[in-house]
Amino acid sequence: MSQDNLHFTYRLTADDYDSADFLIEVDKQSMTLISAAPPPYPFWTALSYQQCRNCPLNSAQFPHCPVAVNLVSLLDLCGHLVSHKQMTVEVITDRRTIRGDTTAQHIASSILGLIMATSPCPHTEFLKPMARFHLPLADQTETVYRVTTMFLLAQYFRYKDQLPYSLELDQLLALYQDLQIVNLHLSQRLKTAISEDAAVNGVILLDLLSKSVSWSIEDGLEEIRHLFQGYRNPTQ
Repeated sequence: MSQDNLHFTYRLTADDYDSADFLIEVDKQSMTLISAAPPPYPFWTALSYQQCRNCPLNSAQFPHCPVAVNLVSLLDLCGHLVSHKQMTVEVITDRRTIRGDTTAQHIASSILGLIMATSPCPHTEFLKPMARFHLPLADQTETVYRVTTMFLLAQYFRYKDQLPYSLELDQLLALYQDLQIVNLHLSQRLKTAISEDAAVNGVILLDLLSKSVSWSIEDGLEEIRHLFQGYRNPTQ
């Protein structure tokens, strides 16, 4: 394996399922996924097929959806799995291994999130820092924390570069609203492509996480505010 790339191996096992590995390889510098699926691509990957209504790309320059192309190999892995199937997953990275017992749809959601964040889609580019510090099977609170801290760190770098910056989260909310549109159209693509529902429900779970980020921002992040009480005390 190349030292210039990050490697994430999802190893799926179940009582009635042969062990299967799914490798995601990402360029360290650009944080762009190195696609394992060669052309020709299935019809449902065409940009014009179920194209997101907020997509800024044109099919003359980009004949295929950059996210859909990267999902072809994933559907070979889990496109036939039912969403509620209980499975064990090990996520093996260059630094550590994380293991969990969960459902096929939660595994698909975790893989989908990483693939989307590392695909060259204009609406997912902002997620690349999340991909660099990928947390498999993250729950709602973990996702809210990681997303908001990522955004505020980005504002710090903009400040250091003497660019306009803001500590308000309105821009992050707008980014996630665009992401929800992408999730909607992506699920419509996958419904055409697969025989079972794990991957589609994975998108739905991913969309629920993105909605939870939006709701949390609108609510002022109240559910995690208490964790930062130590920062409210005067410096001794």
